[in-house]
Amino acid sequence: MEIDQQKIDDAVLALMYLNLHDECRSWKSLDWQAMDRLHQEGLIDNPASKAKSVWLSKEGREKSKALFEQMFCK
Repeated sequence: MEIDQQKIDDAVLALMYLNLHDECRSWKSLDWQAMDRLHQEGLIDNPASKAKSVWLSKEGREKSKALFEQMFCK
């Protein structure tokens, strides 16, 4: 079975919107490889830190919200 990593990344980013707090932070207890790819795209700060959450960039917050609404809202 071939996995579409972009779909995984989109789902992870959408779920980060569900966990968003302080308007720009999200818990980082999701797939580490996807988190690294989101960091490489500039959507989140470096997930390889001792903090339990990551900052979402402005673009990351906007994309996260859009993906959440597209995937999970009626």
